[in-house]
Amino acid sequence: MAPRLQLEKAAWRWVETVKPEEIRQEHINLAYRINLPACKRGTCRRNCKGNPNCLVGIGEQAWLGEIDENAFHNIDDPNSERRDKNTFVGLTNLGATCYVNTFLQVWFHNLELRRSLYQCHNSRAQEHNIESDYEPQSICEHLQYLFALLQNSNRKYIDPSGLVKALGLDTGQQQDAQEFSKLFLSLLEDTLSKQKNTNLQNVIQRQFCGQFSYVTVCNQCGRSSALPSRFYELELNIQGHKNLTECVTEFLKEEKLDGENRYFCESCQSKQNATRRIKLHSLPPTLNLQLMRFVFDRQTGHKKKLNTFISFPEQLDMGPFLEDQKCVYELSAVLIHRGISAYSGHYIAHVKDARTGDWYKFNDEEIEKMEGKKLQLGIEEDIAETVKSQTRKPKCSKGYHCSRNAYMLVYKVQEEESSDISRTNVEVPAFLQRLVDQDNHKFEEWCSEMADMRKQSVDKGKAKHEEVKELYELLPAKDGEPYEFIPLEWLKKWLDDSTATKEIDNSLFLCSHGKLHPDKVAESKRVSLQAAQLLYERYSGGPRLDGSSLCRECVGQRCRVLRLKNQLNEDYKEVSNLVKRTLSGEGYWVGKASLRSWRQLALDQLEEDEHETKHSNGQTNGQGPHTNNKLSEGNEDDMKTFNEDIVCCHESLSILETERKLVSAEVWTKLRAYFPKAPEFTQNQEPCQQCLTLEQEEKDNEAVSKMMALDQKNQLLNLFHEKNRPTLTKWPQLNCPLIFQMLIFLPSVCAFSRRPTKSSPVSNVGNTLLLCPHGGFMFTYDSLINGDAQHIALLWPNEWEVISRLFIVDQPISIHCFKDTPPSGPTTQYTTQPDLCWECRESFLFQQQRDLREYTQATIYIRKVIEDKRMVKDAAPEMNASSSEAEEEKEEHPKVDGERDPDFSQVNGAKRLKLGDSSTASAATVPVTKPGGIRRSTRHRKLRGEKALIVSANQTLKELKIQIMHAFSVAPFDQNLSIDGKSLTDDSATLGSLGVIPESIICLKADEPIADYAAMDDVYQVRMPEEGFKGTGLLGH
Repeated sequence: MAPRLQLEKAAWRWVETVKPEEIRQEHINLAYRINLPACKRGTCRRNCKGNPNCLVGIGEQAWLGEIDENAFHNIDDPNSERRDKNTFVGLTNLGATCYVNTFLQVWFHNLELRRSLYQCHNSRAQEHNIESDYEPQSICEHLQYLFALLQNSNRKYIDPSGLVKALGLDTGQQQDAQEFSKLFLSLLEDTLSKQKNTNLQNVIQRQFCGQFSYVTVCNQCGRSSALPSRFYELELNIQGHKNLTECVTEFLKEEKLDGENRYFCESCQSKQNATRRIKLHSLPPTLNLQLMRFVFDRQTGHKKKLNTFISFPEQLDMGPFLEDQKCVYELSAVLIHRGISAYSGHYIAHVKDARTGDWYKFNDEEIEKMEGKKLQLGIEEDIAETVKSQTRKPKCSKGYHCSRNAYMLVYKVQEEESSDISRTNVEVPAFLQRLVDQDNHKFEEWCSEMADMRKQSVDKGKAKHEEVKELYELLPAKDGEPYEFIPLEWLKKWLDDSTATKEIDNSLFLCSHGKLHPDKVAESKRVSLQAAQLLYERYSGGPRLDGSSLCRECVGQRCRVLRLKNQLNEDYKEVSNLVKRTLSGEGYWVGKASLRSWRQLALDQLEEDEHETKHSNGQTNGQGPHTNNKLSEGNEDDMKTFNEDIVCCHESLSILETERKLVSAEVWTKLRAYFPKAPEFTQNQEPCQQCLTLEQEEKDNEAVSKMMALDQKNQLLNLFHEKNRPTLTKWPQLNCPLIFQMLIFLPSVCAFSRRPTKSSPVSNVGNTLLLCPHGGFMFTYDSLINGDAQHIALLWPNEWEVISRLFIVDQPISIHCFKDTPPSGPTTQYTTQPDLCWECRESFLFQQQRDLREYTQATIYIRKVIEDKRMVKDAAPEMNASSSEAEEEKEEHPKVDGERDPDFSQVNGAKRLKLGDSSTASAATVPVTKPGGIRRSTRHRKLRGEKALIVSANQTLKELKIQIMHAFSVAPFDQNLSIDGKSLTDDSATLGSLGVIPESIICLKADEPIADYAAMDDVYQVRMPEEGFKGTGLLGH
């Protein structure tokens, strides 16, 4: 079948020769594509949307022919969750708990530990009612229940969330696996020590605890002293070693104590050179060897992983390291960390089954049995290939294994073979087996429920299969027989069994006349009346669209639009020629903007009419309110309606004659064909009288404003030109008071005097902002000359009289100066009217100081100190300042050419700032200071080696140090900070409590910097601080 666009063009090709009034039924059938041939199966790769008779590729392929029952459901076989015969049970990874799962599997395979845990008293489990879920409380109860499930559960894997929650572990954060092992065994040892059964109190010691001594020998007298100690694992350094024997040898080697580390000898009664070593006395049945792969890197400040190969034997002879003892161990577990980083990766465990001797790989839920009862590390050793300078894997002798990812080795003491089955057989106690049976029963019920759901889905699918096979054969409508239209999307969903079939909805396909819209034919399918009847009976819906629903009105409108589109180019050329001719006879007003863009407007209107995306809700040309009284050339793109550019806000002809043009009746007739509802104005149409009246009133108001502005400027000439201004520092005459005025008033007056037609006149003069709620003045003479006068203008008394006449004033404020001549000598006194309100003044100063301690988003400056402890105070600004900083420096200096700057006026050859600049005041010569009396310039001048930071008062010093680290590449622990000679050392203190206020300068003295700043940045972003198991049950919380 031809593409959709070709089918659409073919459906309307007849409009070239047929006028709207000449349309017959055959043309309507062509527009709705009633007679297009139906596609046969196999001819279309996908459904032909342009053909309402194509019923191929709508989802019927899945139902025609034989169907596999599994296609009727998406439920996995519940038996896939069932434990396979002669296999172990896995553990669910709760996010980042793989390190917990590996140790749980290793401890589960320690038969003596499992047997002992089963013997622990558990009254809660023994008395539990099986009708409710069992919830363990203590660590022993959790381990009991977990080990019993691992032993006899029917599930493929179980959820350890109960134990993890009881320990308070964060399931989303991976922790140090070796630290977890130590802390958990310590917690378990403490818990078991409280058992009444004495055989259980020291289970952990019997299984994992060994004895050694720190032996120190004095080189002077030869005296030997021993300090006994216990261990639960041997921590072996692997750096620089190739095999396990080398690691153990280094662990036990002698260490020299000399220099500052000399040993105090009891016999010599003085510090002497000595040697110290570790002497092994006894080893436990289960020997845990921790390979120290995760070490602290002083250069980067965080842990790293050593990915070096270490060779270890399947049989470990510890006899050479003991005195007169034979002790041979067999490898029973290898714990692996896959990954190159100490802060990420994945943990798995290879464990040997004590009963059969088979090796298994435990990877959370997945458990894999090794072939031939041999340990096969396999792909675990290929994970770290991305590490640079990777060494090749060394060849291993028979009975040895090599690994660069093993971080813990578990050895079991070798025992003589015995036929006693009880040694390797651990039975689950009856009270625990009852709980396991309860969980298995729940699992079997779940499996049965899933199987029933699968069966129901299959039965439903089979019924749907029969329905589709029956109805699909009836769908095609035959020529000359009754038919109806059904939405294509509904048919697809009906054939898609994964979605529920809703009722048939044709409401979106209706045109404004309540019939089938011609554009919606491509989204619907023509089906037989018999098939439609069956579908509506089963699924209901509507409205039903049959052969009588073809809309003649819509087809006629589309015919008119398409014919106009074809005629548009010719009419455009003709109108362009007619407009150039001299007008004779009656004419019509047309907007010039409309005339320039009428072709595009007509095309847009025809496109809108053709598609009718909103049907009857769409606005037609010429409708709707007109709010523009004119339309400039720059706004032609915003024009929606033809001729709206000459319609004023009162819906009449615009008074702007330059925006409209008179055209002939012939031109208007052609334009009217494209815009039948456009506003029409004849040549004799009068312009809008309301607009004319408003225009005259506006001209009168402008004249009044000019006269008012000129009068104000003449009466306040010195004030406008900044001539002969009073200052507080040079008092003019003792008996002459000065008047205060808020500076915000003056820029508005100046702006009005310069541009009276563009600015609003000022009517009120307000000074109440300078007064307190009691009506008292808020500033002292000293505070005014030290910066508080930056928003105040000083006026002469005669200027105040003029302002009082021209404007409405609320409160005059004046300051008086007089001299007192007491015996101690003459003094100058200053008073204000109204009087100073000391109570509010003190509250104001208190609030200022408080604001300095409770700021947010304030700027402070960090100034780096060079090595000889001198601060860098070069006069030149910082050369590597950013572009924004450079512009700030530039703004500090006024422009040289005063004539080019409108905010400068030239008086007596000197360039002075006008009062229009809100930053100037009569006391402009006084340096502006910050509140609190600290004298500073208006802009901090940055020096070389200094950087600005944005901080808040509640921010801690540690957070500030991290900001400084990013700005100066100095690690927080290398930063020595001080302010006004006082060192800042408390990292947890807030900046406000440390006295850091806005605009403060903090001095930075850096110790030796770290070279690898990228790694340093990583540690402070990701692992600062490293919480470890803080706050968890492993530490007693």
